[in-house]
Amino acid sequence: MSPDGTELLKSAGLDDAERIVVKIGSALLVDEDGGEVRRDWLNSLADDIADLKTRGKQVLVVSSGAIAVGRRHLGLPKGPLKLEEKQAAAATGQIQLAHAYQEALARHSITVAQILLSPDDTEERRRHLNARSTLTALLGLGAVPVVNENDTVATEEIRFGDNDRLGARVAQMVSADALILLSDIDGLYTADPRRDPAAAHIPFVEHIDAEIEAMAGTAGSDHASGGMVTKIAAGKIATAAGCRMAIAKGYAPHPLRAISDGAPVTWFAAATTPRGARKNWIAGSLTPKGSLTLDEGALKALNRGKSLLPAGVTKVGGSFERGDLVEILDPAGRPVARGLSAYGAADAKRIAGYKSREIERVLGYRGRDELVHRDDLVLER
Repeated sequence: MSPDGTELLKSAGLDDAERIVVKIGSALLVDEDGGEVRRDWLNSLADDIADLKTRGKQVLVVSSGAIAVGRRHLGLPKGPLKLEEKQAAAATGQIQLAHAYQEALARHSITVAQILLSPDDTEERRRHLNARSTLTALLGLGAVPVVNENDTVATEEIRFGDNDRLGARVAQMVSADALILLSDIDGLYTADPRRDPAAAHIPFVEHIDAEIEAMAGTAGSDHASGGMVTKIAAGKIATAAGCRMAIAKGYAPHPLRAISDGAPVTWFAAATTPRGARKNWIAGSLTPKGSLTLDEGALKALNRGKSLLPAGVTKVGGSFERGDLVEILDPAGRPVARGLSAYGAADAKRIAGYKSREIERVLGYRGRDELVHRDDLVLER
């Protein structure tokens, strides 16, 4: 906890973030009594998103609310639902929510894309890379992806607060600079403020340790029922991935504008940069499945910070699939880098030595121009 850090993040929290993930809880988006989307609030959020985009920022939304909306349209009773009822409600509610987001952002001529993810999509490496590529392409095309957990095919009970962690996984996946958890509370307190009048608001957390986790309560407490435990868990994921995180009260209109205007929030500092976190993961967390040997020209290009193109590869070794880690060797066979291959070993052997413009002719399909993109490559020092 640091007052200096607080002032820094108040001034730079969203201003210098280029890629922002916003997680929205059901209580903010859906009227609890009627089960209807709070259209005026959603329009105000869309206004905030449009403002961020006009400032050159990319925005992704992770949205709860599908079950809350769907149960009303299916006439399901209040109270606990069976798993299959939750799945049915989610299937109906996802359509309603997607349409609501589409209408709200269409007022600003912004395209919306719906993405449904399961835990395996964020944790299994090839599926992770496929989802990352899709989300990155959508952002590059100016769209706002709206992400939800694929509750319709869940094989276990859908747990409250999962979308906090999903928001952190999405932030990790796309190397976001900031994750904003919009909630019914304006941040972390030293104790549950609903039960302890002396509880103090914590504006800045430099590192999530046992003391911070204790402030969030336990899984069975009233405090945790508001989702603070899952928010702290999300913070650990996001900050380790180089993404700072804020817990902010979002019920009032224009919640993102309020953050920029200095509304009370709790900021969690990132442990590194998004790029640094990804590079560290590539450098030390994986075992190489194969190798790529370079010519002198490709070696010089890598040392200048360029991507590895197939034209500079003289030999492909090992058995690997797209997305696997490969060791990159200099002409003498010495390791100089490692990275994630955009092609499997069989296709890499076929295109080795060819210009990028020839890949489609050689393989019969158009893949990436790079064999290993510079964002997926780490030089060994």
